[in-house]
Amino acid sequence: MSFPLLTATAALPALGAVATAAVPAARRTAAKWLALLVSLATLALGITILVRFDPGGDRYQLTESHPWIADFGVRYELGVDGIAVALIGLTALLIPFVILAGWHDADPLETGNKRWRPTQGFFALILAVEAMVIISFEATDVFLFYIFFEAMLIPMYFLIGGFGDSAHEHGDEAAATQRSYAAVKFLLYNLVGGLIMLAAVIGLYVVAGNFSLADIAQARADGTLHMATNTERWLFLGFFFAFAVKAPLWPLHTWLPNAMGEATAPVAVLITAVVDKVGTFAMLRFCLQLFPNASKWATPVILVLAVISIIYGALLAVGQRDIKRLVAYASISHFGFIVLGIFAMTSQGQSGATLYMVNHGISTAALMLVAGFLISRRGSRLIADYGGVQKVAPVLAGTFLIGGLATLSLPGLAPFVSEFLVLVGTFSRYPAIGIIATFGIVLAALYTLVLYQRTMTGPVKPEVASMPDLRPRELLVVAPLIVLLIFLGVYPKPITDIVNPAVKQTMSDVHKKDPKPSVEAAK
Repeated sequence: MSFPLLTATAALPALGAVATAAVPAARRTAAKWLALLVSLATLALGITILVRFDPGGDRYQLTESHPWIADFGVRYELGVDGIAVALIGLTALLIPFVILAGWHDADPLETGNKRWRPTQGFFALILAVEAMVIISFEATDVFLFYIFFEAMLIPMYFLIGGFGDSAHEHGDEAAATQRSYAAVKFLLYNLVGGLIMLAAVIGLYVVAGNFSLADIAQARADGTLHMATNTERWLFLGFFFAFAVKAPLWPLHTWLPNAMGEATAPVAVLITAVVDKVGTFAMLRFCLQLFPNASKWATPVILVLAVISIIYGALLAVGQRDIKRLVAYASISHFGFIVLGIFAMTSQGQSGATLYMVNHGISTAALMLVAGFLISRRGSRLIADYGGVQKVAPVLAGTFLIGGLATLSLPGLAPFVSEFLVLVGTFSRYPAIGIIATFGIVLAALYTLVLYQRTMTGPVKPEVASMPDLRPRELLVVAPLIVLLIFLGVYPKPITDIVNPAVKQTMSDVHKKDPKPSVEAAK
């Protein structure tokens, strides 16, 4: 029997979470190092998946299949295509940086009411989230996917509600109230989406008789499985609603600014750069593959929602006074671009959307983590409390600028390539939608450059005059992300070579071909 690489990649952080939580309270530093070593070992397994994956081979590779709940057709089935491999790599890459950036975020906190935060629990929860996200990318059984799609809400709830950032600005009681509100809102929104999806999962079983993604897709291709038009549409809507909440897509987005604002910066990165990608990934894997006709039926409305997300998120980012909420609204705008690329139904759009998921994860991690380092020094998230930082902490300001320029998709940095592909793919089929979406680029330049100008330039405010520059641990977190942004900005081929065959398969699932150019090339 071959080594179960996919199971091991998800099981390792899960076991690491249990081991980290079991470390005695007096050994906080040991718990941190254990979590970091487990995350690095998981990264090594993720790299192994990348090396062993053959882009020109079968659609799903490294597959595993074992009986689970046989009476209901549920199997433990795993497999990865190029899209899943790219996102597993992103997840495994970011978690060590999240752990390093949050090295002191869960240290015991002495306050007026002697509140104590379990350090071991913080890092164990991060590893638990990693395990559940990875297996969600690997699952090819719909029921198995649903279990972990929902289960990841539990550790995220405790990370948001138990280790928030609001104590910098408010008293403990007010901070706890805001954290609790953000955590409950996050949980309720996603639980409602998950319950609606559960109804759709049950409906899918009634129609198809099993939960295997490959079997259902093959039965549809062979003509042995027929879904009534209305049935397929209702099932599609049940799945899509849950994924749109997770993504998030307007108007189901309102939980994200609260969650990112109240969470620590590393947990905010975990939310938007890792967990939220499960929603957009699932649109490609489940919505398009299981319900191709319904996907095409819903495309016009989804494209409108995506464009609203792009413009609305960018406009609200322009008006923010809080650094972390600005990044949250910028992410809503970026997720609009990802959904736009998915449902443009072109190979350029879907390749760009997948590449955007990876690039957005890296760029948002860079910007938010540097913002977290900045906030930890000043003790405030308000933009107005900063000024002249580049004169006293030039390295911090420089990395903040690069992260911001990546967020606005500056040519030469990784997000530009993906955003360009999304817009090209959209223009070729829906030119009016593509034109409107380009206004999001203008607004991104506005909110990013204004943020940098107000925080980093101008006279040095007395409160930041003694601000230290990035420390070695913080440089170790930020520098690799900056290098990746530049490398993938000038050479995205390693990722596009992996995802393009999977995108071609997805286009085949929905029976779509790229539009022919309206002007023939000169002979």
